[in-house]
Formats: sequence, C-alpha cells, structure tokens
Amino acid sequence: MKYCVNCGKELCDEAVVCVQCGSSVGNINAKNANDAPNSGFAVLGFLIPIVGLILYLVYQDSSPLKAKSAGKGALIGFIVSIVMGIIFGVIYGVLIGGMIGGALYY
Repeated sequence: MKYCVNCGKELCDEAVVCVQCGSSVGNINAKNANDAPNSGFAVLGFLIPIVGLILYLVYQDSSPLKAKSAGKGALIGFIVSIVMGIIFGVIYGVLIGGMIGGALYY
C-alpha cells in the first residue's frame, strides 16, 4: 500500500489519482519515503496534547502522515481530558454538596 503525498489517504498500489483529493499519484519522492502513520506520535499526543500539537505543526509539511497521527492523538487526548474534568467536577460537586447539605440538617 502507498499513501497520497497531498492528503495522506491510503491508496492501492495501482492508483494513478487519489480518490480523496484528486491529486496525481506519481513516484514518492525521497523526503516522503519514510512518512507513514506513526502510533508512537499518536500515543504521545494523547498523553501530552500540547506535545502532539507541536509535533503536528513541525511535521505538517514534511511528513503529513506522521503529523496527522500526532494531531489525532492530541485532539483525542484533549477531548478526553475535558470530558473527564467535567465528570470529576460533577462527582466532586455532588459529594461536597451532599456533605454540606447533610451538615445543615444536624
């Protein structure tokens, strides 16, 4: 399998044109030969979203598939942290509210 140099979509080996963005698929040049989706970047971006964002910005032009992995990991990590913050905030509010409300009845 090969990937589109322009958008990063996975292509068949026989493809001449990318079905996603319409750019012609020629020989992969040397600077993109090592570009492939990187799960390490995705995990790092998930655990530390700001690092994932920085990796996305750094690799955006030279290695779009690596950049896409880091960006996805950062986005998912950021969303998960927001959702977990809301959940813990609600649980904390219910517990503290219950303690304060229960103390008022004594």
